[in-house]
Amino acid sequence: MKRAILSLIFLGFAAGSAFALDLENMSDEDRAIFRAEIRDYLLENPEVLMEAIAVLENRREQEAAGLDLVMLDENRDAIFDDGYSFIGGNPEGDVTVVEFLDYRCGYCKRAFPAVQELLATDGNIRLIVKEFPILGEESTMASRYAIAAKQVAGDDAYKGIHDALMLHTGAVSGGYLARVSRQLGLNHDDILTQMDSEEVAEVIATNRALAQRLQIQGTPSFIMGDNFVRGFVELDQMRAIVDQIRSEQG
Repeated sequence: MKRAILSLIFLGFAAGSAFALDLENMSDEDRAIFRAEIRDYLLENPEVLMEAIAVLENRREQEAAGLDLVMLDENRDAIFDDGYSFIGGNPEGDVTVVEFLDYRCGYCKRAFPAVQELLATDGNIRLIVKEFPILGEESTMASRYAIAAKQVAGDDAYKGIHDALMLHTGAVSGGYLARVSRQLGLNHDDILTQMDSEEVAEVIATNRALAQRLQIQGTPSFIMGDNFVRGFVELDQMRAIVDQIRSEQG
């Protein structure tokens, strides 16, 4: 009976329950006995410790999910309707996927074909790309180039540059960007001028501020429906999340 009570006490502490145990007012002898009982019980029943850890992790996951929803609601317009981010896939799609990315991020490059395949095979996904350069000067140069091209030449130019940068495995240099412009038939001088504009700088600064508010620190990071997915995910995982979102939408 004593051991069962100890189990409930231990799990209660892990779950955050308030048990009426006043260890401070125990005698030294009673406190030592109590601690010895707990130690002996855990050594004999280690599965209780694992159960308590699982309870604690579940509670933390629920708290994190609740915090994500609060952050999402407070920043919904900035996430889904900022007026400047590239929108690909099906603009009228029933599921929106937002990706924060860096063109120098290896995991972003790994995620790129999965995202493209999701768009190609689903047909009802709205993709929003958030330029989030965090890996140094080359990252910032690449994002400035892509944003400037969108502002100067439109969405098709951006899409071509975005795809080229995601597939590129070498350094991002001025010479490389000039070659991309030539290959896509773009006016590189106009893009270069726009790269140094306040409009481009404002997009990057606004995205970084949004990422900070959303506690996004790395790339790739996704928002799929109302779900935060921080880090790389395979195509099958993306499809499973999309299916879950649609089932919840009814």
